[in-house]
Amino acid sequence: MPIPDYQTLMLPVLRAVNDDQEHRFRNVVEKLADEYQLSDEERNTLIPSGGPLFSNRVGWARTYLKQAGVIESRKRGYLNITERGKSLLSKGPARIDNATLNQYPEFVAFRQKKASEAQTPVVALSQAGQIAAEIDESTPEESFAEAYMRLRSSLEAELLDQVKSSTPGFFERLVIDLLVAMGYGGSRQDAGSVIGRSGDGGIDGTIKEDKLGLDVIYVQAKRWGDTVGRPEIQKFAGALQGQRANKGVFITTSTFTREAKEYTGVISSKIILVDGDQLVKLMVDHNVGVSTVSTFHVKKVDSDYFEGDAV
Repeated sequence: MPIPDYQTLMLPVLRAVNDDQEHRFRNVVEKLADEYQLSDEERNTLIPSGGPLFSNRVGWARTYLKQAGVIESRKRGYLNITERGKSLLSKGPARIDNATLNQYPEFVAFRQKKASEAQTPVVALSQAGQIAAEIDESTPEESFAEAYMRLRSSLEAELLDQVKSSTPGFFERLVIDLLVAMGYGGSRQDAGSVIGRSGDGGIDGTIKEDKLGLDVIYVQAKRWGDTVGRPEIQKFAGALQGQRANKGVFITTSTFTREAKEYTGVISSKIILVDGDQLVKLMVDHNVGVSTVSTFHVKKVDSDYFEGDAV
């Protein structure tokens, strides 16, 4: 089943602590994961920033319930229900969500403060307020990540257009810069000295696998608009044999056919295929052809800092 969103989890969280006991947060997470019969894969699903998705959503359900005063944390890492929470459950709600919690002034004040603080980089990232429309379904981390991925997708599309319209000579330099940025070829000068023009709008040559040159990689790149098929990869594999090389990278600004991809899996040489989409992703990852406009640091409370200060 789909992992429930944080609002769907509000009622289960409140029910899970509906007694006079204090409950460790991590135990609540595990209890709800069992209740929803989440698979190991679902339990281990991560948000882009790296944290567990389900735990993150339970955490935000807890935060919103705390802001509404229906649960509280008397001790770090624990939570318990309040009298207000017991009163809310006694009404037998079928669901508790932000609309339900709006009956409490503290929660309304919290949402208003949250909304005013979002007139920011996050709103700018949302592209015309898309985050605002999604915030009730996604946790803040998810919304931020979704906005980032939309921006990155747009950047990659624009970058690929630029690469496709570049000259053969510039494309050669771009590939060299990328390989060096990824750790291949030693210095840029070393890389440039072993990669030369092939005269067909691409590049051919060998490049060091590491700075010491313990092995070499044969490189071919084609700034093509057409899909690269199996015949081209067969020619490349033959070139590897002619060079007595067993490692190669074939880079294109277009795509590869299914037959071309399958062929690389049945030959003895190790050939990596890099299509246009993967090329620009690598360029963004390694800061080739792009520059940083803004940086946002997402922070959380450092529990270790407060260790030993329990009341």
